[in-house]
Amino acid sequence: MQSRDFSNNADAGSDRTTQTSNQIARTRRQTLDDIPRRSARRFASRTAIIDGDTSLTFAEFDATVDRAAAALSDTGLTKGDRLALLSHNCWHYPVLVFATARIGVILVPVNFMLGPDEIAYILDHSDAAALVAEADLVPTATEAVRRSLATVRIRAEIRLDGAPGHDGWQNVETWFAHEASPPYVEIADDDPLRIMYTSGTESRPKGALLGSRSLMWQYVSCIAAGEMSERDIEIHSMPLYHCAQLDNFLITDLYLGATSVILRRPDPVLILRAIERERATNLFCPPTVWIELLRNRELAERDVSSLSKGYYGASAMPAEVLRDIRTRFPNLRLWNFYGQTEMASLATALPPHEQDEFAGSAGRPAPNVETRIVDPDGNEVPVGTVGEIVHRSPQLILGYYRNPEQTAEAFQGGWFHSGDLGRFDDEGRLYVVDRRKDMIKSGGENVSGREVEEVLYAHDAVSEAAVFGVEDPRWVEAVAAVVVPRVGNGVSAQELIAHCRTRLAGFKVPKYVVLAESLPKNPSGKILKRELRTRYADLASSGVSLTKERSET
Repeated sequence: MQSRDFSNNADAGSDRTTQTSNQIARTRRQTLDDIPRRSARRFASRTAIIDGDTSLTFAEFDATVDRAAAALSDTGLTKGDRLALLSHNCWHYPVLVFATARIGVILVPVNFMLGPDEIAYILDHSDAAALVAEADLVPTATEAVRRSLATVRIRAEIRLDGAPGHDGWQNVETWFAHEASPPYVEIADDDPLRIMYTSGTESRPKGALLGSRSLMWQYVSCIAAGEMSERDIEIHSMPLYHCAQLDNFLITDLYLGATSVILRRPDPVLILRAIERERATNLFCPPTVWIELLRNRELAERDVSSLSKGYYGASAMPAEVLRDIRTRFPNLRLWNFYGQTEMASLATALPPHEQDEFAGSAGRPAPNVETRIVDPDGNEVPVGTVGEIVHRSPQLILGYYRNPEQTAEAFQGGWFHSGDLGRFDDEGRLYVVDRRKDMIKSGGENVSGREVEEVLYAHDAVSEAAVFGVEDPRWVEAVAAVVVPRVGNGVSAQELIAHCRTRLAGFKVPKYVVLAESLPKNPSGKILKRELRTRYADLASSGVSLTKERSET
């Protein structure tokens, strides 16, 4: 009797199963780069982006993304490579967000207010292979590359508003005109597509790693919690290197099919004129910018009646400001969005009808978020008890890039530990009662107290330093420093501020400096920053500023 060999049939069956599985995966795909194509199929001729004289329909936007992705691929960038992006707001920004995602390249947005050393750290830590910089920022970018150890082999510039080019830097416009199609790249839900560098209590920023699943679920949360619509016309003035403006609003609008009006910066006059000109319906700003809008004389001259949805975050909105907003923007409803980069970034939202009665609340968890308050051992605490805010959500980061220790610490016990302290009321509303340790949110920007302290300690005249946030009428929270000089040294506040300016971005430089003989400490020698915040709560009204100092005994 002859034996029969079934191995070939088995191999063929296995191949067919694998092929079918791959086809099913491709058919069920839902990744970041799908957004422009799907929106273009629904709303081909609708305006997607307005940036000054540039206007792109959804079909034009998707075609531009495709050409840019092909050009990036032809430069040699492949899935997993990192491209850093250093620019003010412009229409080129979202094109590059999606072009990189389309070929699996990881985008690294960079804060344009950083100096060369700070940018060099990000280039090194991310091991960026490419850097795109706004032309006006190319000198800073060039110096950062010089100081970096990374091999940045591709350099391109965005020549905004007719800015001249620089030798050795390609013009990104040539990418956008590239006549080719990008290769198909298989991208899984949790393949990393973004590294968002976030300042924490450490002296160096952490790289929050995000994939499509994190981002796509977050867009759905924003749409549901913020009552967003395809018919919205939204002003985008806050920096796009921040996940708030980029992911809570701009990409969410592109996902929906809404129209996005991009402004270079949050200038009150530009915002008010854009609202009137474009009949804008939506606007996101931190409280500091809402306050500037209210105080600007142009507000009385502009028709802002179209504005119906307003969003704020980064800090609580003062009650008197809420009242003024309602008076000056009569058709506006307001939402408070609370979150953090690691949540991609929305965690909770307070809707318009609860703004007055529950002022100061961050609202309830977003639809795709589960939030608890826990004690130091990870046990859930009773309603009304203050503890650490922890989350579970598909929106969460994949981890901190090249930082397994901090990743493990943040995800203890199957929950993400935010580092913020808060409490719930008996109807499930969250109240954030304290910032993350040593974190200051000044004008919507994150500032690490420890990073500023390390710069102060680098000055020969400084014996001790403590940096913390204090309430401020302009910045809502401002960077303050209490410094103990070395014995016999007559250093001034002005000298210390000048020293900080040489080492730090402007928003990190202390707004208030106090010279003291000692700092309060507990028995173990730890500086009591909570006591300092209480003691110096009146700095904004005391006249202590960049040009004045107060000695404490």
